[in-house]
Amino acid sequence: MKKEKWMSLLGLANRARKVVSGEEPVIKEVRSGGAMLVILAKDASKNTSKKVQDKCMYYDVPVVFAETREMLGQAIGKDARVVVAIVEAGFAEKLATLFYD
Repeated sequence: MKKEKWMSLLGLANRARKVVSGEEPVIKEVRSGGAMLVILAKDASKNTSKKVQDKCMYYDVPVVFAETREMLGQAIGKDARVVVAIVEAGFAEKLATLFYD
């Protein structure tokens, strides 16, 4: 049940233009301090996964994990996505609680 909740909330955040997707744009947001939360697919490549997590750890951005890249893409109405960043605090906080419950 929780899965659908985070997916629909992420979709809402995306429609509100508060989501950045793709490895490079996400890392840019993390660096600039814009990213409030990063959602990484568990099936991301080791290289991408490490790069994103290291950046997030360095800049103190929380990371949560989606089961698959397909789910992440589906949530924002796009093809498979490996990583997305939430750039608005309200959405980021709510999404984080859905992942940690």
